Amino acid sequence: MSIFEYMEKYGHEQIVFCYDRTSGLKAIIGIHDTTLGPALGGCRMWPYEKEEDAVYDVVRLSRGMTYKNSAMGLNLGGGKAVIIGNSRTDKSEEMLRAMGKFVQSLGGRYITAEDVGTNTEDIATMALETDFVAGRAELSGDPSPATAYGVYRGIKACAREVWGNEGLQGRTVAVQGLGHVGSYLCKYLSDEGARLIVTDIFPENVERIVRQFGATAVKPEEIYGVECDIFSPCALGAVINDETLPQLKCRIVAGAANNQLREPQHGEVLKEKGILYAPDFVINGGGVTNVAEEYTAVGYSHDRAFAKVGQIYDKLLVVFKIAQEQNITTARAADVMAEQRIARLAQLKRMYLPE
Repeated sequence: MSIFEYMEKYGHEQIVFCYDRTSGLKAIIGIHDTTLGPALGGCRMWPYEKEEDAVYDVVRLSRGMTYKNSAMGLNLGGGKAVIIGNSRTDKSEEMLRAMGKFVQSLGGRYITAEDVGTNTEDIATMALETDFVAGRAELSGDPSPATAYGVYRGIKACAREVWGNEGLQGRTVAVQGLGHVGSYLCKYLSDEGARLIVTDIFPENVERIVRQFGATAVKPEEIYGVECDIFSPCALGAVINDETLPQLKCRIVAGAANNQLREPQHGEVLKEKGILYAPDFVINGGGVTNVAEEYTAVGYSHDRAFAKVGQIYDKLLVVFKIAQEQNITTARAADVMAEQRIARLAQLKRMYLPE
């Protein structure tokens, strides 16, 4: 599929390719939709095998940010950036500063933040070259705790929907991915008395969680088939697919990963199997909600930000209600909720106001 075919299919406004010879930077910035405001989304660094994989990722992720920001009630559009490279070996000050220059060149149409493979220190380095960054250490900082808290609240909403009780005492949760978000989530779940089954591609992450919370460890390829109440994908996307769906032995899929469904029809299969799916861009919206507090008129407040993150519980209940009323998947119901807000505010923008 060509770049313009991607843009037409997913409704993108702009895709920018960035290259800096000195630092070796190869990056792509995707701006999906700015109806609600400037496009906000993190900058991911990942060793994509092919350039096409990077394009596909930035297209899907930036579109997801439009829906996430709308669902969270933010006055922000959706964007995302990816840097092609290994964050553990390829990252450098000059590369990050070059990325900041490219962000600055967009004049505020895109606001970047940390994501997989980047952190608050990287954002501070980019900020040497651009004003358009969020998630500064001295303000909202690392979004992972807020993302994890939102996922935890979302899991409780799912439990209420499935079992009529939001309590997680004695429930078994299989957590895939033990980075910052997955680790914080494990603490929330363990503190409430949930039993944990965990995996990660990095053994040191697994050992840490097993040691801290008494979790049971399994190999990465085994996590899909474990007996559990809740499967919580907190790594990369597209993990709900033709190969993994037959293996699932859970009642709920609710996690922090973006784009968990490989294709829309996989949401239909979950519905047919009686597995409740918490749409990813709703349940994992805590991080962007926390970051967006930096752009409020009164400035960042941790307490106010986390109060808003906690509302993910209620937003998911609305999604479940729409799904039941319209007899559609929860994934489609979340789209409906986000699209309706964008459409309403787009109509409002038609009103002319003199400057």
